[in-house]
Amino acid sequence: MVSSTTMNIYSRLRIGALTVMSLLAGSMAFAQAPCDRACLADALDQYLNAVIQNDPGAANLAPGFRQTENAVVRREGTGTWQTMTGIGDADRRYFDPVSGQAAFFGVIEEGDGLGVATVRVRVAGGRLSEAEWLIAREGDAGLNGFNADGSPSGNFFDPANLAANPPSIAPVPRTERLSRDELIGITNSYFDGITTHDGSIIIAHPGCSRIENGFTVTGRPQQGGPPSDCTSGLANINIAFVAARRYPVVDVEAGVVMAIAVFMRNPGTTTRRNVFAEWFGIEDGRIRTVHSSMFYPEPHQPVPNWPPYDGNWPLPAELAPGAG
Repeated sequence: MVSSTTMNIYSRLRIGALTVMSLLAGSMAFAQAPCDRACLADALDQYLNAVIQNDPGAANLAPGFRQTENAVVRREGTGTWQTMTGIGDADRRYFDPVSGQAAFFGVIEEGDGLGVATVRVRVAGGRLSEAEWLIAREGDAGLNGFNADGSPSGNFFDPANLAANPPSIAPVPRTERLSRDELIGITNSYFDGITTHDGSIIIAHPGCSRIENGFTVTGRPQQGGPPSDCTSGLANINIAFVAARRYPVVDVEAGVVMAIAVFMRNPGTTTRRNVFAEWFGIEDGRIRTVHSSMFYPEPHQPVPNWPPYDGNWPLPAELAPGAG
């Protein structure tokens, strides 16, 4: 027969073991808990402040943290960590608890200079594991690289206009919100319309606006028709395919989708590719606004340098002679 003393010892051991298991379970649940909007907002704010302070130690970076700036991998403490000094007059932030990602779009200050920038961050296990910057700066290479005098050729840049016309952050009424899949599908119709050179494919409001690096490219007069909108001018556009499409941040509450992709040019042409983050404001099931931060990489720079990697290389002209 087991004595009462032995039973007490067994009971205490069992209670102790259950307590330890409960604490471990609680810790694991905390570590695996999803990062909600408030959590993502704190993480993004902490990261941006750390970059401005040039202090990677203040950002709670995960082991293996990876950061790119215009598709170039930057060691922590370099790149924007060294150049960014503040946030300018446009500041929009969006959150996607499903993907565990958040992003900033707006104007950044770099000493006396400005940039139109997107940065997305990923939170995993309570720590920042990724940061991807796409930044446009005055004087950067444009659509056609540089002119003979060294000035950018075909480069839009207007941070003041972006500050006056930023994307919306107003929450969509709960009963009018679309699902993630619906928002992504509407956004993807834009790229399908570009690829097929058929604006009628795009699910957009008439008069939808497009702003590239802060510069408004829509609203121009068109012969015999209404002013141009985000679906106009696609019949002869020099884009063969929209490659490496990603939708890392879908903010269902704001009705905003961030897409990252590459505009691949027609084979045999010298026009540079666009690598971009584009922000789609969707109202009543249609695109209302498109804002972008984009850069134009050299012909053989691997872009976007995040999976999927199908946007990395343009088709060499010798493989498609006569195309244009």
